[in-house]
Amino acid sequence: MSKSSGKYKNSGANLPLMDDFLLHIQANNYSAETLYNYERDLKTFGSFLLHEVCLPFSDVTKKTIEQFKAYLNSTDRKTAEGQAAQMKLKSGSVNRTLSSLRRYLSYLIDMDQKTPIAPGSIKLIRMEKYHSRVSELKDLVKLIESPMKYERQKVVALRNRAMLETLFASGMRISELINLKRVQIDATGRVFIRGKGKKQRFIYLTERAKKHIENYLSARDDDSTYLFVPEKGQNAMKKDKKISANYLQMKIKKYRELLGMNVPTSAHSLRHGFATYLAEQGANPAAIQILLGHESLDTTTKYVHASDKYAEDTHKKFHPLSE
Repeated sequence: MSKSSGKYKNSGANLPLMDDFLLHIQANNYSAETLYNYERDLKTFGSFLLHEVCLPFSDVTKKTIEQFKAYLNSTDRKTAEGQAAQMKLKSGSVNRTLSSLRRYLSYLIDMDQKTPIAPGSIKLIRMEKYHSRVSELKDLVKLIESPMKYERQKVVALRNRAMLETLFASGMRISELINLKRVQIDATGRVFIRGKGKKQRFIYLTERAKKHIENYLSARDDDSTYLFVPEKGQNAMKKDKKISANYLQMKIKKYRELLGMNVPTSAHSLRHGFATYLAEQGANPAAIQILLGHESLDTTTKYVHASDKYAEDTHKKFHPLSE
């Protein structure tokens, strides 16, 4: 099923009520991306039962789930479409698949259907622990300014500079950025957006970001309602066009390589940097939580791990034997 097809035909014939479950997800106003992920994850499980362990759903046991975990972690696994996987899944992706299966089993129970195992018996795997890395502020500034140096087309340079400036100024997600419309920004630089999980919040632009958006809009010659639009290609042919997330991620990667930055940096890194450097300046974590649109403060604290420089300065300043 494509993300927008809304059809569930042949989407897992060996899993009972799977089509009804996907309709349930859609009816409860989840995003197309969430719906797509549920279907893909359940099709992966259905294919595993059919082709790898040759079991009907009714015979699934806890041991089957352990085998499925091992399968997801292997290089021999197949995609939901039955193709050979190109790379090993990260633990977060494995856990998302297991969570989808839990949700599906819970739905069956709600529908008074028998399930071979309880949803709670599916345990998530251990997540990798990564050292939080954020580029130095001076390097992030160079990245934000790089379109003016590396882009030949003036309007592309102005647009890409404005997009990067807006990401770092506001801490918004890339999905929120590409869906921004002109009317969402008021004269003060305050932006009302509908973010992840359809939660609404205000974000705020810096004077720098406002200036670069104005410079970009003054160079535009179209009537699209979207704030950032493509200049050429298939998307540009659409009546109400918007930039793609893949394009922006690709450009950030290119700028980083041209600048010789050794810390991996993406659109999400600018959001992470926004939170980290606000925290270093003494911003209240609860305020950062609101700006990022997080439900839990625990999630926010993962974003605001102090940078290595901040940790080093703290060590030098407060260690009792620093002299």
